[in-house]
Amino acid sequence: MELRHLKTFVVVAEVRGFTKAAEILGYAQSSVTNQIQTLEEEFEQPLFDRLGKSVVLTDTGNRLLPYAHEMLRLQANMKQLVQASEAPSGTLTIGAPESLAAYRLPAVIKEYKRLYPQVKIILKPGACWEMRSQLRSGQIDFAFTLEPPSETADMFTEALVDEPLVLVTSLDHPLTVKSEVKPTDLQNETLLNTEPGCSYRGLFEKYLQEHGIEPSVTMEFWNIEAIKNCVMSGLGISILPFITVQTELHDGKIAALKWDAHNVRVSTLLLCHKAKWISPAVQEFLRLVRQHAETWNQRQEH
Repeated sequence: MELRHLKTFVVVAEVRGFTKAAEILGYAQSSVTNQIQTLEEEFEQPLFDRLGKSVVLTDTGNRLLPYAHEMLRLQANMKQLVQASEAPSGTLTIGAPESLAAYRLPAVIKEYKRLYPQVKIILKPGACWEMRSQLRSGQIDFAFTLEPPSETADMFTEALVDEPLVLVTSLDHPLTVKSEVKPTDLQNETLLNTEPGCSYRGLFEKYLQEHGIEPSVTMEFWNIEAIKNCVMSGLGISILPFITVQTELHDGKIAALKWDAHNVRVSTLLLCHKAKWISPAVQEFLRLVRQHAETWNQRQEH
């Protein structure tokens, strides 16, 4: 079994097509087809179902994929180990939800690229619930999530900073005049939610359920900017991390409602797989993250 065949297998699985995979890898399509056939002959099982112009992993292919990711990760680690005495290099693949990718990580990445321009950074936005499975499969090197602090047997988890959540609405919403918004005040309100699986959305929904509250309408968005624009337009209310709306609050474009958020708290968490080899490139990125987290916490205190 050749590692280049496994790399081809992984790329075909990701793009679901031989032609696109050949373009990415710089191979002729026939070469991609031959490499996959060689793997299938070795495993004596088909790895893909050919469905017209697209391909889909078979059960065998799905079982093989995490091992292929792991072997390619180990190969990359071996290369980096040899180069460990040199300046950090290679590729860092980071997972993060949109809110952190847009509002926490840009400054860190900018400074890192200034210090280590030879390191390629791939930022993969996604839902928090996806991050742990991607860490386990080796698709990402480490992840940032917005969740309550928690521990799992195979993950190293570090809470970097508490992230206040705010209930926001348009400036002319009737609830803005109340000194304290109670759960019953939210009955029959329209909620503008982030995507399903978002941890703070789940916490807020649990908060409402515990008080027997059912919104009249729930609208789902996959983009925080879209939520904020809809809030400003008066379409409903939303719960969002303060970091994502602080500019709009400061500029007086939206209003924050006064409510009891004691049981709805999340933090920015750093996640790493405990079996993951920490390369020099990863070490330096984590050092910068912790350095920036000190500033984040100082701002929270003020």
